[in-house]
Amino acid sequence: AAMLRSLGSLFCLWALRLPVAPAGSGAAARGLDVASYRERVRAMFYHAYEHYLESAFPYDELRPLTCDGQDTWGSFSLTLIDALDTLLILGNVSEFQRVVNVLQEGVDFDVDVNASVFETNIRVVGGLLSAHLLSKKAGVEVEAGWPCSGPLLRMAEEAARKLLPAFQTPTGMPYGTVNLLHGVNPGETPVTCTAGIGTFIVEFATLSHLTGDPVFEDVARKALKALWKNRSDIGLVGNHIDVITAKWVAQDAGIGAGVDSYFEYLVKGAILLQDKELMSMFLEYNKAIKNYTKFDDWYLWVQMYKGTVSMPVFQSLEAYWPGLQSLIGDVDNAMRTFLNYYTVWKQFGGLPEFYNIPQGYTVDKREGYPLRPELIESAMYLYRATRDPTLLELGRDAVESIEKISKVDCGFATIKDLRDHRLDNRMESFFLAETVKYLYLLFDPDNFIHNDGSVFDVVTTPYGECILNAGGFVFNTEAHPIDPAALHCCRKRKEEQWEVEDLMREFYSLKKTKKLTLKRTSDHGEGESPKDPEDAPSEKSGETRNSKKNSHSLLSCPSQSFNSKLAVLGQVFLDNT
Repeated sequence: AAMLRSLGSLFCLWALRLPVAPAGSGAAARGLDVASYRERVRAMFYHAYEHYLESAFPYDELRPLTCDGQDTWGSFSLTLIDALDTLLILGNVSEFQRVVNVLQEGVDFDVDVNASVFETNIRVVGGLLSAHLLSKKAGVEVEAGWPCSGPLLRMAEEAARKLLPAFQTPTGMPYGTVNLLHGVNPGETPVTCTAGIGTFIVEFATLSHLTGDPVFEDVARKALKALWKNRSDIGLVGNHIDVITAKWVAQDAGIGAGVDSYFEYLVKGAILLQDKELMSMFLEYNKAIKNYTKFDDWYLWVQMYKGTVSMPVFQSLEAYWPGLQSLIGDVDNAMRTFLNYYTVWKQFGGLPEFYNIPQGYTVDKREGYPLRPELIESAMYLYRATRDPTLLELGRDAVESIEKISKVDCGFATIKDLRDHRLDNRMESFFLAETVKYLYLLFDPDNFIHNDGSVFDVVTTPYGECILNAGGFVFNTEAHPIDPAALHCCRKRKEEQWEVEDLMREFYSLKKTKKLTLKRTSDHGEGESPKDPEDAPSEKSGETRNSKKNSHSLLSCPSQSFNSKLAVLGQVFLDNT
């Protein structure tokens, strides 16, 4: 059973893998020195990371122009949590181990702080979960029950429990802010952005599967379904909604700021959980998005009920979309949109927050570039799918631009205005969590994150053996990688154990029946049925198997009739294909 379960986990990972084009067609064709740029990215990371430790720790973020720190999202030493898995991706095992100890000793969630529910989830809960699942690979001495227990998992669970009061609304959609000590403040606004409601399923489902407590996945699913229920008649969602009344407050529909990671988590949640319903939701949204917001491979903002254009702008946060398209196998459309976005980068040496598409220029007071990762993220995904050298060129341009414009003595500073290269005194934690990580992975094709399943670890848990580190990692929206196989390591439902026992009994029963049937055919003549009462299944055992037929077997990935059944080599096979 353990071996079959291991093979089942491997099949899940194989089925979800992006296409990998033949090596040798990319960098060499344009003479780009991939190894050199990889080392420059590594140097960028350490320039920023070391100055954070020297000048800003234990504050959340580094202020690179004044060489000091500030708390921004809740006083969690946020940059340290966000950078932790990047350390391992760069191969720094010793520093990973040191930081794990520092976080265990120094981070306290029982504080009187108002924290963003969304940001705490993606950065803190996501970062801790990822680091927990990578701990053994990083040489950390793990507990006997790992990955179903461990100090980082307990920290992630504690942080997530602090967020649960936000979900106690009539609709199940969460408030945007929660006090970590007292819960939701009495005067808290009920208006939350769409992404702030629909960006929990990756982290919360992982928590539920590892800890055995379903509450996290339950609240995340309820929030997703509430958004789905309140979409417009033409299939679109707006930007902000009242979580008490479910009335849309901002009715602009698009793929960018305020909405973006809702769509991302429908796809990634479907992949992580092998979930038909989540993928069906996204595919329906995708049709509406193409019908109403897509123009010449750009995506505009429209009124969610009428479909009329409200803002003909491209937002830098939208640049994740080509990467998301690649995850469902829509590589051609993804590349066309990516190339549109890349032209904007070439124009300014970065992506301005807002870009007016008809005018071909920045929007007033939205000219900055806070070193966001989204276009680099899409380049990383698409390069894995196509090996198109243009994607490496974007990586090269990003390294050159960031080093030339943003690098200062104490780190890398937000670019306040791409037109004159004025800087702002902030280095967001996502620079080390996402921007540098995706750049490094773009230039490091042999990184363990890109594992094709040819190597893996077999770990023994209290619930049997399972496969880990075989690849197929699902990145949360802060680029913290989650190993999907880990979700199958900690099954605690008793009925699943019963189902395995039923399957084993059935297996041995079939072997026995086959032998008896062969023997009795020779004794009684062809076609005559055996009469031994032992060979007839008991009524009780039949009931047991029938009552369990809807629960998933531990021996394989959950088997479901996906609308998109398998993403094999990057192509999504639909039922009607």
